[in-house]
Amino acid sequence: MQRKTIQFAVLFAASLFVLHAQQPPQERPVAVHGISIPSVAGLPFSATLVIEAEREWADGSVQVRRTISIIARDSKGRTHNEVRRLMPEYFHGSPELISVRVFDPETRMRTICDMAEQTGRREFVPKTPAKPSVPNPLEHVEDLGRAPLNGLQAKGTRRTQTIYGSGYGNGGPIEVVDETWYSPELRLNLLVRHSDPRNGVETVGVSGLKREEPAATLFEAPPGCKIADVEPPPAPAPASSPQPVGVEPPPDPQP
Repeated sequence: MQRKTIQFAVLFAASLFVLHAQQPPQERPVAVHGISIPSVAGLPFSATLVIEAEREWADGSVQVRRTISIIARDSKGRTHNEVRRLMPEYFHGSPELISVRVFDPETRMRTICDMAEQTGRREFVPKTPAKPSVPNPLEHVEDLGRAPLNGLQAKGTRRTQTIYGSGYGNGGPIEVVDETWYSPELRLNLLVRHSDPRNGVETVGVSGLKREEPAATLFEAPPGCKIADVEPPPAPAPASSPQPVGVEPPPDPQP
């Protein structure tokens, strides 16, 4: 178990105390997405998501960017997720909120609000059947055991994929490593670390976890966000009439 990975959420969470409102620097930031929140009823929570992206440049310098966001799930399985901008390491302020996403598993409707434009849209998300996992001969999976995170027992898994002919560095094979720490009790990844020599290291950790019902307003469109577009769910297919016994059904129409 990598000690740095396990301690990330705790160490970086301490930096939240120095985040205060300041004007952002003129350097252009970039956006980053957090983690996927499964829509599971009966397991409410709210937390702060702490994200760090580290990249080493050709001259040996290392660029570190960070951000935070709020995530939540209520007892009905509705989820709240945010996208904020990654900011330079020296930035001490509130990262700009780019978008808010809310999903209702009962209606299968997802609301996405663009905070800059103050407009939003709702779209129907169909259920997708689970696909059987196919073993990858170039991937090595390790069981990292269990470790306590946010007061929960998390199960660690490391997946190392070897990529040949990537064109990176001297042209030899590279290894892309994904390490996840999953809480079976909460049905959520508490810590994710993605390492790719071509893009650097991205770490996403859950901090300040609260196992209680979140505010209902988190699962509504943010104030001021005008829903401009709604994608209705598909109409149900018409029921086919039963065929009389012993009567052949009509042939399919020719194109």
